[in-house]
Amino acid sequence: MAGGVVGDSDAAAMSQMGFAHLWEEMTMHPGEFAMSWLVLLTLVIMSIGSWYYTVIKAIKNQVIKARASHVVRTFWETPNAQDAIRFMEDQPANEPFSKIALDCATAAAHHQKNEGSRLAETLNRSEFIDRALRQAVTRESSKLENGMTWLATTGAAAPFVGLLGTVWGIYGALIKIGATGSASIDAVAGPVGEALIMTAIGLLVAIPAVVAYNFFNRMNRTTNSNFDTFAHDLHDFFATGSRVGEAAAKR
Repeated sequence: MAGGVVGDSDAAAMSQMGFAHLWEEMTMHPGEFAMSWLVLLTLVIMSIGSWYYTVIKAIKNQVIKARASHVVRTFWETPNAQDAIRFMEDQPANEPFSKIALDCATAAAHHQKNEGSRLAETLNRSEFIDRALRQAVTRESSKLENGMTWLATTGAAAPFVGLLGTVWGIYGALIKIGATGSASIDAVAGPVGEALIMTAIGLLVAIPAVVAYNFFNRMNRTTNSNFDTFAHDLHDFFATGSRVGEAAAKR
């Protein structure tokens, strides 16, 4: 009989380690669980932000990838340069390749307009176009980085935020042991359960953020490489009148 009572007591104590029990205690005694609330709300905010940027960046990168080849190919296949520029002007505001091409064309036209002036004497056509292209590529590359800091911070910090909840839960268990003078399972099950739950939540928040960061970081490197390739071709075209490949083919 005594064994059955002890078993029932241990089973009841173990039930206190679940998230449902933790949530009930947190809502019934918010003052006592102020640190738990702080840790939980911080992790929720970090998770919401990371998932928001994950979805937004996935859509944005897919749109850029889907349009990139068409925009670049159409630009080079359009015989008339003015028609090609008008095509770029018709592209959406968030299409980066067209904005790089337009900045290059604007720089070339501005330099040509000021031939013989102090501007043309200070920077030749190639240097002026190159500077405009560098600024355009840097600007569009920076736009790709939006949200990456949040993902990196979440992936790096969320486990430690969860660990803070873990340490606080263990500290609560030790306080309870000291107050009751008992180290039985029913005395420490609740605080230890809180500690384990906070650790698990921290990992659940961090892991998707790390995966998303690595995925988008790789996609950004590919897109930046395409930016550089397109910019080099634009520089050759607007500085010399033809792309390097076209010039070689004519020879």
